[in-house]
Amino acid sequence: MTLQYFPIVACAPTSNPDAAPYDKRWLVIDGAGRLLMRKQYPALAQITVAISFGYLAIRAPGMLRMDIPLDVIEDDDSVCREITIGGQQIRVVDEGDLTAAWMSNYLGAPSRLVKIHPESTVVFWPEL
Repeated sequence: MTLQYFPIVACAPTSNPDAAPYDKRWLVIDGAGRLLMRKQYPALAQITVAISFGYLAIRAPGMLRMDIPLDVIEDDDSVCREITIGGQQIRVVDEGDLTAAWMSNYLGAPSRLVKIHPESTVVFWPEL
């Protein structure tokens, strides 16, 4: 049985073992900080990810590839915010306006890609 990893929650999985340390590290949220899931946004399942040369390479039909650096030190509090997942307060780091425009354009709704802050832990995940 091949293990599958979800670097971006609710997007397509990858079986690349290099993705294991990044499993469920990124989330797609709406403007209110709510986690977007496939049930409401089936197009999330068409977003594929790969680990390549220190980047998370994101692809979707009709979109240019977007590369996100994997291991960035989160020392800028201006890009951090708190969101709630399953009743838990989680600190996240926003991946920026360019990535938000990419996600919003593809999903057809205001969206942002955020990364779980390294000092935060998610204890419970809703069904993916």
